Amino acid sequence: MNKAQLVEAIADKLGGRQQAADAVDAVLDAIVRAVVAGDRVSVTGFGSFEKVDRPARYARNPQTGERVRVKKTSVPRFRAGQGFKDLVSGSKKLPKGGEVSVKKAPKGSLSGGKVTAKAAAKKATAKKATAKKATTAATAKKAAAKKTTTAKKTTAAAKKTTTAKKTTAKKATTAAAAKKTTAKKAAPAKKAAATAKKAAAKKTAPAKKATATKATTRKTTARKTTAKKTAAKK
Repeated sequence: MNKAQLVEAIADKLGGRQQAADAVDAVLDAIVRAVVAGDRVSVTGFGSFEKVDRPARYARNPQTGERVRVKKTSVPRFRAGQGFKDLVSGSKKLPKGGEVSVKKAPKGSLSGGKVTAKAAAKKATAKKATAKKATTAATAKKAAAKKTTTAKKTTAAAKKTTTAKKTTAKKATTAAAAKKTTAKKAAPAKKAAATAKKAAAKKTAPAKKATATKATTRKTTARKTTAKKTAAKK
C-alpha cells in the first residue's frame, strides 16, 4: 500500500478523498517535524518514532569489500507497540468489522487544550526551577571564587608582612653586631689613649717639681742678697 492507496482506504471515513489526503499529510508532517527536532512521537499501542544518533564507524563496501569510514549521522527509528506486535504475530486477532483498536487511548489524552495547558504549565515550572538552580549554583561558584581570591590575597599579605619583619629583624641583628664590633675595636684604642695620657702625666710631674724647686731656690737667693745689702748699708 502506498500513500495514494492509504488515502483511498480512509477517504470514506473522513468524508472524501481530499479530507483524507489532508489528514494523512498533516499526521506525517507532524511526526517528521517532531522527530527532526529530537522529540519522541509515541502512539499508544501502535508504536513510537524517534531520532537516533549513530557515531562515526568503519563499514565495508559490499561490492568491493573495502573498509570505508562512515561519518557520524542521525537516523529515524520506529518501534512497534505491543498491541501492534500482538496483531502482527497472530497472538491477537483482527476484528472482522470496524476500526482496529490496538489499545484505547488514556482518558483525557485526547481532550487537547486542558492537557496541553497543564503540560505547558508543568514544563514552564520545571524550566523556572532549573533556571533558579543554575543561578544559585553560579552564585555559589562566584562566592566560592571570591572567598578563595580573598584568602589568597590575605595569605600573600601575611607572607609579605612576615618577610618584612624577618628582614627588619635581620637588619637590627646586623646593626647590633656591627655596634659590638665597633665597640670592641674602639676599646683597645681608648685603653691605649688612657695609657699614653698617664705616661705623659708621669713625665710631666718631675719636670714640674724641678721647676718649682728652682723657683724656690731663686727666691731664697734673692732674699739673702737683699738682706746682705741692707746689712751693709747700716
